[in-house]
Amino acid sequence: MSESPAELPDDTATRVFVGHRELLFSVVYNLLGSVSDTEDVLQETWLAWARRSRQPQAEEIEKPRAYLVRIAVNQALARQASISRRRETYVGPWLPEPLITRVPEARDSPQGVQAADAADTALRAESVSMALLVVMETLTPLERAVFVLHEVFGYAHTEIGDILGRSPSAVRQLAHRAREHVQARRPRYQADPHLQQQVTERFIAAAVGGDISALMSLLAPEVTMWTDGGGKARAALRPVSGRDKVVRVLTSYAATHRPQTFDIRYRHINGDPSAVVFSGDSPYAVLVMDLDARGDHVTGIYLVTNPDKLSRVRLPGEGETGEEHPELDSPAGLALGPAPELELEPEREPELEFDPEDGDEAAS
Repeated sequence: MSESPAELPDDTATRVFVGHRELLFSVVYNLLGSVSDTEDVLQETWLAWARRSRQPQAEEIEKPRAYLVRIAVNQALARQASISRRRETYVGPWLPEPLITRVPEARDSPQGVQAADAADTALRAESVSMALLVVMETLTPLERAVFVLHEVFGYAHTEIGDILGRSPSAVRQLAHRAREHVQARRPRYQADPHLQQQVTERFIAAAVGGDISALMSLLAPEVTMWTDGGGKARAALRPVSGRDKVVRVLTSYAATHRPQTFDIRYRHINGDPSAVVFSGDSPYAVLVMDLDARGDHVTGIYLVTNPDKLSRVRLPGEGETGEEHPELDSPAGLALGPAPELELEPEREPELEFDPEDGDEAAS
């Protein structure tokens, strides 16, 4: 949805909104984990901002950034009920929609590594990893909003109170609960991106080659694997925990798929070096891994195969810009509709989903 040029507010209001759009996108995406829902929220935020800007007697907004963030966050919270209802009927584990983030500079030299790591630090300030997004799914909507605004974007408790309409003391309590909850499930540490890239490449080589010994050496004993097919692609019906079970699932994938039909590319997903698998020109899967604090072993594997969540993943030359989200696409630069989808594989008989606990299979 977008407004006609005659109904658009003046250029100043338009520039203000566009100037804050990346921030708004990052905040809302970290709250919802869905690009399509984020774009809907940004569209609603724009419409509210446009209506406010058209009011002839409206007082000037002294802090437009705070005003826009407040609208966007509250619009996101208002969508949580409908999102939760969708999740209740979702087939198998739900993972956030993979988000391609900007590729850091080359790491071919120590200087390149240092520069790229500096770029990563700046990028990760607004790019929450897939692992952390999964943990944040266990927070209440208000806890998640406070955690994202305070821990990720550095908002003070008083500012968050103004955004959410809560007292600073209530915000501090929410922040304390959220921080303890997240810390208990995922200690805060920063994996080395260069090492994560190497481990990802070694993992892919071992999985594709069916090298069980190499896989066992890479995986932590308590590793957990989440596979999100959404009922539309082959996936485990619940998270798979334990090195032996994960290796069995991985070797099952390798045995039933022909590696020569796939093109594996390495991209940064949610700020982390990751693997993107293409079948022809169509995205087939995104694989993100989480390492332990030492970077020695893989503790989490996140595999997204649901084609609905891969429509924005592109090969070079297919419109990939390395940006964090699709470009604004209306003449006024304000339409927030979805990016053009790639043509997916032709329809075929639904693949079978499997339960690694008991070997039972159910049609997807």
